[in-house]
Formats: sequence, C-alpha cells, structure tokens
Amino acid sequence: MVDRLSPLEIMTQLVSFPTVSSDTNLPLVEWTADYLSSHGIEHYIWIDPEQPEKAGLYAHVGPKIDGGVLLSGHTDVVPVEGQDWTSDPFVVVERDGKYFGRGCVDMKGFDALALWALVEGHYADLQRPLQLAYTFDEEIGCTGAPPLIAQMQKHLPKAEAVVVGEPSMLKAVTGHKGAFAMATHVRGFEVHSSLMHQGVSAVMEAARVIDWANHRNTENRAKPQTEVAAMFTPPWTTVHVGKVSGGTAHNITAGDCNFWMDFRAVPGENLEDWQSQYEAEIARIEAEMQAVSPQSGISIEKVFSVPGLVPETDGAAETLVRTLTGDNARHVVSYGTEAGHYQVAGYSAVVCGPGDIAQAHQADEFITVQQFEAGTQFMRDLVKRLAA
Repeated sequence: MVDRLSPLEIMTQLVSFPTVSSDTNLPLVEWTADYLSSHGIEHYIWIDPEQPEKAGLYAHVGPKIDGGVLLSGHTDVVPVEGQDWTSDPFVVVERDGKYFGRGCVDMKGFDALALWALVEGHYADLQRPLQLAYTFDEEIGCTGAPPLIAQMQKHLPKAEAVVVGEPSMLKAVTGHKGAFAMATHVRGFEVHSSLMHQGVSAVMEAARVIDWANHRNTENRAKPQTEVAAMFTPPWTTVHVGKVSGGTAHNITAGDCNFWMDFRAVPGENLEDWQSQYEAEIARIEAEMQAVSPQSGISIEKVFSVPGLVPETDGAAETLVRTLTGDNARHVVSYGTEAGHYQVAGYSAVVCGPGDIAQAHQADEFITVQQFEAGTQFMRDLVKRLAA
C-alpha cells in the first residue's frame, strides 16, 4: 500500500524546498505531482511560458461534477537573507509548542493540510469533489494566480467554494482591500544646481508626484466612509511610496528617480479609476517638465494588481467556513490575497487558514502546534462534509 503521509510529514517536505519568489518552485511542484501520482490522483502542472522555472499545480478528487470545494495556497516564500534565524529556515523544527521554518505559517502549513485532505478525500466516498490549487509568485503581487485559474477552469469542474488558506487563525475573512503598484521612472535633465532653472531635477519632480499621494490620503481620510470601508483599518484607500532612489550628486539636478506608487483600495472603489487619476497627474507634471526640457519625462508601468475581496451576501465559501469553524464574527484585512482573483473569476471565495499573519515574513517564522492541529481538524471535518 502506498504511504499516506501525515500533515506534519508533508509540511516538513514542503518547507525543505527553498521556494523564494526569486527562485524556482519546480522541485516542490514535481514532488507534489509524484506524491499525487503515487495515489492515482488526477492532477495537472502548468508551467509559466514567460518563466519556465515557475509552475502551478491543480488536482481533483471525487465525482467530476460542479459544486465542490477548492483549497488554494501559494508555494512561494519570502527571502531569509538578513534575518537572524536560530535554526535552519528550511528545516521544520518543533520547540515550545511551535513549528519553526520558512513558510510554516505563510503558507506551507496550509498547503500541507490541503494536500493531506486531498489524499484523504481520494480514499473517502466523496459525494462532492475536493480540489487543490498550488500557485506561485503570490509574494510579489499575486501574479501567478490569474493564469493558473484560467488554465484550471479548462480542465476541472467549477467549485462552489474556494478557501484561500492565508493565516487567519482559522477565522472567516470575507473581505480585503484591492491593491496595485505603478513602477514610476522620472527622467530629468542634468545641469549644475546653480543653474537649476535650465535643468529638470528628477528627484524634485518625483517629490511633486509623491506629494500628490499625500493630498489623496488626506482627502480619503476626510471623506464619508461606506459601510464596507468602515470595516477596514484604516477605513479608506491609501496611496504610498516606500522606497525612492535617484540622483547623481548634491550639486547636479537629478537625471533619474525611481519609485513604486502603491495603492490599497477599499472594496467598492475601482482600481482602474485610481490608475486613471494617477496617469492624469503624471501627464500634467510631465508636460511642465518637458516645457523646460523635451528630453525629460515620466514613464509608468503596472507591476501588479490584486482585486479586492468583496464580502458576499450568503456566500457559499463563507457559509462553509463558518459551518466548519463555528466562527460567526465579521473579519476583514487590509492586505491583499489571491481570493480576490478567484472572486473575479466567478467563484465564491473566503480566506481561512491556520496560524497568525503576524508571524509571517519574520525570522523564526512559526505556526503553533495547536493551530496546526486545529487546521488538521478543519480538513478532517471538510472531508466528512463532502462525503455526507
């Protein structure tokens, strides 16, 4: 008989793959495919044609009908460089009631539980299907989910509910902000700073663009909040620049300046509208720059876009999670997840996974043994429900 690994054994294996977003995740995907094949489980690997070192995986057990449940998790993790770990970040270590390792909470713990549940479902008499999706490049803007979802819809029956397992302490998170970022490159015209009126400083023009963000934040904070927006912290759309680089010397008008303009919009506000506002401001400032030097200008490029997760009325995913967990409180988060992409693709989606998001991306990242065991029980109950 083929071995059926425990949730902990699977998590230990998944964590051992150093799937930092800048590197390949193929070894993890191939190991998962081999494990599924050993149990005769239908699965598909999709390799990103633009990044052949990256791949997603999806799988199905149970009857080939619509109306099942899809468990979705990302395979990539954030880097460990510069962090002071007390143990090997790619080896799961248990101490003080916690499992330590990069990805234990974000989110290979959930990935392991989902894979375990899929295998358990394969050997159960499921009346409704259970599906699994492993995505990639979530940590750099959720860019791997949309093409994988599109491919999955070609091969698998449509799930009634999608559970995206970001760490939520197994609470039902039904809403999150949408987000996108615009890489912005300001090109100036260099002259000696004593003749700055003849040049264009990319740094000083970038400051004008960034100050536009300051004014938008002030306006957003002051305007009346919708009922949905009031659920978030903060309850308004934020516009932010976290890092700026540019300039050659203190006495030269800067030739270049680069930054990302980051937008995090409350549900109900359109990301495209915010992009249009930004493009209009860029055009206005660029025209003034080019009146001094036609060589100057501003170029912008969208580097990622994550749609918000809008709370659903009697959503199937929310109802499922509340039934399994007993959680009836209302939860939203201000960070983005892949759940928004699933919702845009026509699925009912909710965020629910074991562990605390506060432990994500930290040195000595961990998930408590208690939360991991609670996640196992969640999956056990899910399989029973689909077999009922």
